[in-house]
Amino acid sequence: MGTRTAREAAAEAIIESVAEAGLEVERPREGSFLVTLPGKAKLKTLVWLEVGPHSLTLTSFFCRQPDENAAEFYLWLMQKNSDMYGMAFAADEVGDVYIRGRLPLEGVTPDEVDRLLGCVLTYSDENFNGALERGFASAIRKEWKWRAERGHDMRNLRAFAHLVDTGTDA
Repeated sequence: MGTRTAREAAAEAIIESVAEAGLEVERPREGSFLVTLPGKAKLKTLVWLEVGPHSLTLTSFFCRQPDENAAEFYLWLMQKNSDMYGMAFAADEVGDVYIRGRLPLEGVTPDEVDRLLGCVLTYSDENFNGALERGFASAIRKEWKWRAERGHDMRNLRAFAHLVDTGTDA
């Protein structure tokens, strides 16, 4: 008959949006897309887009469970959820954090896919350092000290200099 199903239309919308944005994408199986988004604070964000029978599911790993200050860490992320479009921070059974979203297939257009991917990138990139500061400050301080003692590159730790009593040798 020539009519597309909602699943086919959604998959085509994803393909079009990703191609237009020039993003790296893998298709491990029909209806599944693994899109790589380049960032700044978080250098790379991987996003799974799964076209199901009735909805598009979006899943992106954000960070592992915190080493410390778990209550503050999770509360801070949950407070972010109220301002997020179409998705939210969620924890799995071990406490690792993901950005998850679900959209009815009827709403999946190339523009909406672009908007969702942009949101994932924004939420991941803008909140990454804040999450690390809350849940991994001791590890950051330890890494800073280790690198400083050995004269190693500190570039990717510079955003956390305020967590370290650096004196004059930062």
